[in-house]
Amino acid sequence: MASTIPFFLFTFTLLLFSSLTLSRATSIDPTTFVLDISSALQQTLNILSVEPFAQETVFLPSVNSSSSSFSLPLHSRETVFKTQHKDYKSLVHSRLARDSARVNSILTKLQLALNGISRQDLKPLDNQILPEDLSTPVVSGTSQGSGEYFSRVGVGSPTKQFYMVLDTGSDINWIQCEPCSECYQQSDPIYNPKLSSSYRSLGCNSAQCGLLDVSQCSGSTCQYQVSYGDGSYTVGDFVTETVSFGKSGTVPNVAIGCGHTNEGLFTGAAGLLGLGGGMLSLTKQVKATSFSYCLVDRDSASSGSLEFNSPFPAGSVSAPLFRSKKIDTFYYVGLTGFTVGGQMVQIPPSLIELDQAGNGGVIVDCGTSITRLPTQAYNALRDSFRQKTGTLKSTSGVALFDTCYDLSGLSSVKVPTVSFLLSGGKSLNLPAKNFLIPVDSAGTFCFAFAPTPVSMSIIGNVQQQGIRVNYDLANNRVGFTPNNC
Repeated sequence: MASTIPFFLFTFTLLLFSSLTLSRATSIDPTTFVLDISSALQQTLNILSVEPFAQETVFLPSVNSSSSSFSLPLHSRETVFKTQHKDYKSLVHSRLARDSARVNSILTKLQLALNGISRQDLKPLDNQILPEDLSTPVVSGTSQGSGEYFSRVGVGSPTKQFYMVLDTGSDINWIQCEPCSECYQQSDPIYNPKLSSSYRSLGCNSAQCGLLDVSQCSGSTCQYQVSYGDGSYTVGDFVTETVSFGKSGTVPNVAIGCGHTNEGLFTGAAGLLGLGGGMLSLTKQVKATSFSYCLVDRDSASSGSLEFNSPFPAGSVSAPLFRSKKIDTFYYVGLTGFTVGGQMVQIPPSLIELDQAGNGGVIVDCGTSITRLPTQAYNALRDSFRQKTGTLKSTSGVALFDTCYDLSGLSSVKVPTVSFLLSGGKSLNLPAKNFLIPVDSAGTFCFAFAPTPVSMSIIGNVQQQGIRVNYDLANNRVGFTPNNC
C-alpha cells in the first residue's frame, strides 16, 4: 500500500501543474490584442483577384411591407466591382484619397448648417453643372477606389435590381435615369422610368419637393440637385417609385431622385440610399423604428447585412443617440473618451462633446473609412499608442497616416487594446484589425486614425468592421455588437 502513495502524489502534482499551466496559457491579457499579420496580408493579395458576385434577378410579391422587418446583404466595393488596381498599395492610396474627399463633403455640409445657411438660401445652378465649375476636381468613378459599401435594391414595377451605395451621411435617395445627358459608368443597366408602371413625377408644390435643400421647377415637375463636397453631383427629376428589399417585400411611393445628369466618385453604383436622419431619408420614408448594419472587412469576400426594424442583439453595448439642432442628417453617439492598453487617454471631455450650438460631437458614419478626431484628441490617442508599441519597428507615414510599422517577416504580433468609452459607462473594444491596417502587401501597417482641424469627430467604417451597429431611432440609442455579421 505504501508503495502506491508516491504514485498518487505524483499524479495529483502532475494534474495540478497541468491545470495551472493551462490556466496561464488560456488566460486573456485585457490590455493587448493579437494582430494576425499573415491573414491580413493574404487578404491584401486575394482582394486584387476576387471575382465580383453574380448580379441576380429577384422577383418579389407586390405587397406593402413598410412596417415589417427588411434584411439585405451588404458587400464591400471590391467584391461587387472588379478593381482596376494592380497592387494593394495603389488601392489603399485610392481609397484614402476618396475618403478625404468624403470627409470634406461632410464638413462642408456641417459648416453650411452651423453658419446659418438655410434651405431658402441655397439656389440651383442656372446652367448645367460641369466638372470645372466645382471646387474640387471630378475623378472618374471607374478609376477611383473607395471604402463604401453596397446593397442590391429593387426599383420600379416590375422590379429591376441595382447596386446602391449605403450612406448614413446623406438623406436623398437617387438613381441614374434614362435618358442620360451625362451619366458615369455603372455595372447595371441604367434605370429606365418608361419601363416602370409605378414611376410618378412629383409636382413643384408637393410636400416632398418642399423638403429638398435645392430644387427648381421644370414646367410643373419638381427637380432636385445634390452636390457633394468631393465634386460629385446628381441632377434630375424628383419622383416617387416602388422600392423592394431582397425577398422581404416592397414599399411604394418612395421619393427618389431620377438623375439625368450625374458625375463623380460613385464607381459603378447605380445610385445612393440615404440613411441619414432627414425627412427624405429612406429610414424616414419606410417609417423604420430602427435600422442596423454589419460591415465586413473590406478585403474580405464575405458579406454583411443591412436590416430595418430589428431589435438590439444580445451582448450589445449601447450609448445615447444625439441629434444636432442645426442639422438632422447626422447620427451623434455619446462618447466620453478612449483607452489604450487599458489606460485612459488624457483628453478634455469638451473635445468630443456636442454643444448647444452644434459644434463638436462624434458622428457614426458608414461612408467614411478612417475615424477622424480633432487634432488635440488625435495626438493624445496616437501618442498613447506609440508609447505602448515601442518594441515594434516603426517606418515612415503613408498618406494621411503618420504612425506606421514595418511588420514584414512576422506572422502575428501583440498590440495594445484600443477602446471607445461610451456615455453610460460601457466600452467598445476594437479588434486589432480595426485600428492597425495593412497599406501594402509587404507588411507595412498603419494606425487607422487621422486628425481633423475642426471640432467634429467621425467614427469610420474601418473601426466598425465586424461590429453590428444598431440605430434605435425610437429610443435614441446606438448599439454596438461585435462579431454579429
